[in-house]
Amino acid sequence: MRRGFVLEYVTLGWNVAGIIVLAVAALAARSVALAAFGLDSLIEIGASVVVIWELSGAGEDRQRRGLRLIGYAFTALAVYLLIQSTLVLAAGYRPRPSVAGIAWTAVTAAVMFALAAGKARTGRALDNPVLRTEGRVTMVDGILATAVLAGLVLNAAAGWWWADPAAGYVLVYYAAREVREIFFAVRAS
Repeated sequence: MRRGFVLEYVTLGWNVAGIIVLAVAALAARSVALAAFGLDSLIEIGASVVVIWELSGAGEDRQRRGLRLIGYAFTALAVYLLIQSTLVLAAGYRPRPSVAGIAWTAVTAAVMFALAAGKARTGRALDNPVLRTEGRVTMVDGILATAVLAGLVLNAAAGWWWADPAAGYVLVYYAAREVREIFFAVRAS
C-alpha cells in the first residue's frame, strides 16, 4: 500500500512540475501538442488524486466512482484535442521548434514508463483495479509523451509543422481508447 502511495505522489509531483514547464514551452513554441500534453498532465494529476483518495478508503463503490472520474477526465481531453488539432490543421498554424519541449517530453516518457510498470505491479499485488487502471493511464502518458516528442522533433528537424497537431490526434486516439476501457470496466464491476 505504501508503495502505491509513493508511486502516486511521485506521479503527482512530476506532473505538477510538467504543467509549468509545458505551459512555458507551449507558449514559446505556439505548440498545440505541448499545450495538449500539459492538459494531459493536469488529467494525470486528477487521476493521481483519485487513486490517493481511493487507496485511503475501501469499497467497490469507491473504486467505481474513482474509475468514472478518471474516465470523465479522459473524455474531456479527447474532445478538446480533437477540436484543437482540427482547428490548427485547418488554419495551417505553424508552431516553432521547442528544445525545452523536446527535452521535457523525452525525460517524461522514460519516467512515465517506469512509474506505469511500478503501478501495474503494485496494483496486481494489492488486487486494486483503480491503481491498475491509473497505471494504464500513466502508460498512456508515456506513449503520449513519445508521440508529442516525435511531432516536436519532426517539426524542428524537417519543418513538418503538421506533425504537431498530428501528435494531438494520436493523443485523441489513446484517450478515447482509455475511456472505452475504463467505462467497460465500470460496467463489468
